[in-house]
Amino acid sequence: MGNILNNSINWLKKSSANIVSIGRIFFVFIAVYLIVTHDTTQSFFVTKQMAKEAGVAYYWAFVCTILAFALDGLDGYLARKFNASSKLGATLDIMGDRIAEYSYWILFAVMGWISIIFPLIAIIRGVVVDGIRSVAASYGYTAFGAKSMQDDPIAKFICCSKFMRIWYAVAKVGAFMLIILYNVPSMDHDISVFWQVFAYIFTEMAILLCVLRGLPVVYESKKFFKDAAEETSDKVEESVNQ
Repeated sequence: MGNILNNSINWLKKSSANIVSIGRIFFVFIAVYLIVTHDTTQSFFVTKQMAKEAGVAYYWAFVCTILAFALDGLDGYLARKFNASSKLGATLDIMGDRIAEYSYWILFAVMGWISIIFPLIAIIRGVVVDGIRSVAASYGYTAFGAKSMQDDPIAKFICCSKFMRIWYAVAKVGAFMLIILYNVPSMDHDISVFWQVFAYIFTEMAILLCVLRGLPVVYESKKFFKDAAEETSDKVEESVNQ
């Protein structure tokens, strides 16, 4: 009985980071659901009660957004604390980031709160960067850490430094939270305009950092495709000689 309990505790410690990575996605989905199902702009007539209920739902969506991104920091802490870092954990972390980021950008565009350009930039950048990193992974490189694919010091700072990663995270979370906040139906107009200004600033900053942190990955990817081309050329030459 004691061994079963100890094994369960050890499994929970080792899996806690992955559980958090998966669990935080549900907070994102809850936030999206609350906003979509309480959209008063599609109603012909909005009563005070409807606006009040929608306002409560939006505030809960705001809270869920905070929790979703707070848990993003918690999973990394748990992985380090219990020495549970793994390829699966890194994959789940990136997957969670992409699901959360794309969900919010697309949601806001569908609601008409931002231009469709913003989710298009974020998604295209994500597809390109993740595709290149998958090629780098086949050569034994990682996105971050000691085996990072970035060789250039400036590129490493932009993509891998704690400062830039935190700055980008703050910009994204700030944008998502403020966009939800200024669109609360029951909020006073002047207060809404006040938050809208800050939402615009954070949104622009988030997209700029999104693109900026992707450029070094694209630039340094040439070494992998050069190696792949050389390997293909060598194989062709060997087949011809045979």
